[in-house]
Amino acid sequence: MFNIDTYVNRRQELKKLVGEGVIILFGNNDSPVNYPANAYAPMRQDSSFLYYFGQHRDGLVGVIDIDNDEEWLFGDDIDVEDIVWMGFTPSVADLAAEVGVKKTAPMKELAKICTPDKKVHFLPPYRFDTKIQIMDLLGIHPNQQKEQASLKLIKAVVKMRATKEPQEIEAIERACEVGYMMHTTAQKLIRPGVTERYIGGQVDGIARSLAQGTSFATIFSQHGEIMHGNPSDAQLEAGRLALCDAGCELDDYCSDHTRTMPVNGKFSQRQLEIYSIVEACHDYAIEVAKPGVRYMDVHFAVCRLMTERLKELGLMKGDTDEAVRAGAHAMFLPHGLGHMMGMDVHDMEGLGQIYVGFDEETRPNLEQFGTNCLRMGRKLEEGFVITDEPGIYFIPQLIDEWKASGHCKEFLNFDKLETYKDFGGIRIEDDILITKDGCRFLGKQRIPYHPKDVEDFMAAK
Repeated sequence: MFNIDTYVNRRQELKKLVGEGVIILFGNNDSPVNYPANAYAPMRQDSSFLYYFGQHRDGLVGVIDIDNDEEWLFGDDIDVEDIVWMGFTPSVADLAAEVGVKKTAPMKELAKICTPDKKVHFLPPYRFDTKIQIMDLLGIHPNQQKEQASLKLIKAVVKMRATKEPQEIEAIERACEVGYMMHTTAQKLIRPGVTERYIGGQVDGIARSLAQGTSFATIFSQHGEIMHGNPSDAQLEAGRLALCDAGCELDDYCSDHTRTMPVNGKFSQRQLEIYSIVEACHDYAIEVAKPGVRYMDVHFAVCRLMTERLKELGLMKGDTDEAVRAGAHAMFLPHGLGHMMGMDVHDMEGLGQIYVGFDEETRPNLEQFGTNCLRMGRKLEEGFVITDEPGIYFIPQLIDEWKASGHCKEFLNFDKLETYKDFGGIRIEDDILITKDGCRFLGKQRIPYHPKDVEDFMAAK
């Protein structure tokens, strides 16, 4: 938790941006695994509630009544029976005082302030218990709540949360330090015969030991061509590549890194050829990204570089600009270059990606394969934290489909692509801060990613 002035000032700014009505920010409740007393732990508080009200306890709702200039924290104090099982918890009034909120009331009183006759602003809900609560309060059916969420509130929250305060950047840096330990541990453990699940479990254990936990489900697989390949019981095989995409959440802020390593500790020539392209794209993004530049333009600059280098290997052909316009590069890179990051690993994505990653000038292209997965396209501003995560993947089913249909055949060498179906995939990802004049990596220590550094680090284990 930050100091009390942080939350007071944030709520004051939110009032100015929204202007009128009642803002309601729902905290989260425990999520039962299979019965109420066996909940997923630890509970993950809603990020926007945390941003403005700072408290982690379950069963809370924050209200900002702009018209009457009042702020409330609603929730029920726990009783002795709960204390027996869970320990002492401060009263709702005490929790409110810690973040500068003067008024509190039990949850049943919420309906007296948030009534259907008032202009009530709420964010798109993503949990079913919250949807039921909104229906009870405002009479809006769950299947209509996303559409009726307040666009004014969404835009205000995005505006504020997108630009990170110095204390937020420091928190992300701390999370990146734990991320360094997670990834270097994986690099030390990788060797033939070890299971994906074992290494994934060790990575998760570090996040749980040194932070609040993982910022998303750890991806660890020797099938790097599967974007979200969770660890399986498969043993690592010599000659393959292992991809680790993992991060932690610490002090309510996230890290997110990806590294790809040779299972036997040394890249083959073919692996090195592809890896060096991803490495070059990763480093080129750092050179290009700066305030005033659209991240969509950084993405396509990387795609052109990737296309040029793949042409040198004979995997692509034809005019580079035409190939990128046609989306031929998406055979290898079917996702965007990166996304916003902060309190959420895909920061604020639940508020609507069109508001988070785009602006009035830059709109998404939802029609073209690959480009439709671009999460971040808007102009960069000082204080943004984004990921830089180019990759090259050889997806057998995608190769077969495009080959059968002749899609982008003028830009792709399908005969050579056939020989890469067993390759897997490579991704390199780091978190970057947009600064006044450019950008920089976050985290004091770089997880090894240059090929020689990776090999030397793995050899030293």
